[in-house]
Amino acid sequence: MFGALLTSSLTRIIPIGMMLLALQKTLFVELQPFGVIIQIVLAFAASAGAAGGPERGAITGFSLGIMFDLAVGSPLGSASITMGLAGYVAGWVDLIRIETTWWLAAIFVGVGAAVGEGGVPVVRRFIGEQDAFVPELAKIVPVVAVTAAAASLLLVPISRWSLKIERPEWKMPADGR
Repeated sequence: MFGALLTSSLTRIIPIGMMLLALQKTLFVELQPFGVIIQIVLAFAASAGAAGGPERGAITGFSLGIMFDLAVGSPLGSASITMGLAGYVAGWVDLIRIETTWWLAAIFVGVGAAVGEGGVPVVRRFIGEQDAFVPELAKIVPVVAVTAAAASLLLVPISRWSLKIERPEWKMPADGR
């Protein structure tokens, strides 16, 4: 049983998640496009879904969400639900795509991150917060989605490595677009 844990993808996901969590709590608190904190851990959860499918994305998102909850001090499991949902939604690219392309993965990472970030007020309302739905949510969700889609260019290959998935042949068109 211990050997199975050592050979699982969690031995790679947890250290990467810790580094991204440290970046999110330090660097990305200062760099806020349009006054919104970049959710790099959420973007990694969605990238894992785009790289490995809905099941692996949900498991990775849940694991990263537990780490996030422990670091931030929020109720345990609240971020796990939203990050697992982001990974699951982004993982649907694995089920509907015909050919693996970088831009399709970026779109699904952005959609997954938007769904995950949009689910945060719902989860907060369920755990008892009174003012969970803020007017700034209309600005927060698109910024998080666009930054996650941009970060997916780096995070999807890292997710493939951490999930031990073989690298696909991403094809660029001959005209460079």
